[in-house]
Amino acid sequence: MAFESLAEKLQAAFKKLTGGGKVSAADVKAAMRTVKLALLEADVNYAVVKDFIAKVSEKAVGEEILESLSAGQHIIKIVRDELCLLMGGERAKLAVSNNPPTVILMCGLQGTGKTTTSAKLAAMLKKEGKKPLLVACDIYRPAAIKQLQIIGEKVNVPVFERGTQNPVKTAEESIQYAKSNGFDTIIIDTAGRLHIDEDMMDEMVKIRDTVHPDETLLVVDAMTGQDAVTVAKSFNEQIGMDGIIMTKMDGDTRGGAALSAKAVTGKPIKFISSGEKVDADALEPFYPDRMASRILGMGDILTIIDKAEKMFDEKKAAELEQKIRSQKMDLNDFLEQMDAMQNMGDLNDIIKMIPGMNSKKLSGLSVDEKQISRTKAIIHSMTPKERANPEIINYNRKKRIAAGCGLDIADVNRLLKSFDEMNRMMKQLSGGKMKKGKGMNPFGRNFRF
Repeated sequence: MAFESLAEKLQAAFKKLTGGGKVSAADVKAAMRTVKLALLEADVNYAVVKDFIAKVSEKAVGEEILESLSAGQHIIKIVRDELCLLMGGERAKLAVSNNPPTVILMCGLQGTGKTTTSAKLAAMLKKEGKKPLLVACDIYRPAAIKQLQIIGEKVNVPVFERGTQNPVKTAEESIQYAKSNGFDTIIIDTAGRLHIDEDMMDEMVKIRDTVHPDETLLVVDAMTGQDAVTVAKSFNEQIGMDGIIMTKMDGDTRGGAALSAKAVTGKPIKFISSGEKVDADALEPFYPDRMASRILGMGDILTIIDKAEKMFDEKKAAELEQKIRSQKMDLNDFLEQMDAMQNMGDLNDIIKMIPGMNSKKLSGLSVDEKQISRTKAIIHSMTPKERANPEIINYNRKKRIAAGCGLDIADVNRLLKSFDEMNRMMKQLSGGKMKKGKGMNPFGRNFRF
């Protein structure tokens, strides 16, 4: 994952500062040296690193801070604030036209995931209540139009295309088509190249000058490091852009591109994307403050809440709460909650967003997705009556359930014991009898993820 190595090194650098007692100027200098090396190793632009260290050092060596017993926390806060500013300060939102349709022009090199990202953006806007239209203006890459049509169908967003017609004309015609058919947002997928060339830029400029986009978004591959920043700078100088979408944030990337982009181009990262899955939740708004906190091991509770709110239906949540209060929760509810948790994304990544849960603390703690799948398989092997009334599951039923899912009776027993423990814990909670230190695992002491 992006920033993982950087996060480890920065947290280690500040460990001494927060160990208690006062902090000297020498301590700050040593920490800043480590921070500088960590940022450079993360492929952050050298000039950006130099400026960042200078700003942090200037604020961190003030007498009023060094004389404080909580100087370490003060310095970490300064670093967090500067990291936040480095990545843009505040979340940058998409512009919306006062005279629909809003026109979004997508650009970038080949291989950055531009076409897939266009569909992800369309899916996200549709979920927000917009009526988007995808426009196919890549007539050069083989099957590019067909690809957009296929993924457009996946997210149930129509695609406007005119085959190999001049892309400038296609883009122009799409605006009238959108107005006539009630589309309030147009997302134009333009042609990419293996590298920046004059013909590519000329075509982009012509499309830009014809459709006058409200947003020009550059899609860059986070795994290319400083090359991504160089590409962004070139596009901004020749075409002008309003923001960046950083893809492949789940790959083996050191995070330097995300940390350098705003400082070098002056344009904010608006969204980040992970994986190839195309749906409304595959594209995430980029929050500099949340990312800065995550890098420094402070967690990202707000993003966890955002993910949970998207996945957990309000009505179902109320029904579940009522069942817990009345102690009528069954295995159907248990299965539903596991599905919702998995839909939030990689559960190991979710855990890392919890404050203080850095990689070293997580060395012995992880979520086994295979174990969750096995647990779900056991429940799916039960009859509706057994799911609703687990207490009726005797030895013969356990034997049949185990055979149905290809597991052992011991696995079925473990699940039932865990579920029983969880119900007892919920009973204690609803009755206000929760004992300190008891029942901390909501899935039961013996339930292992």
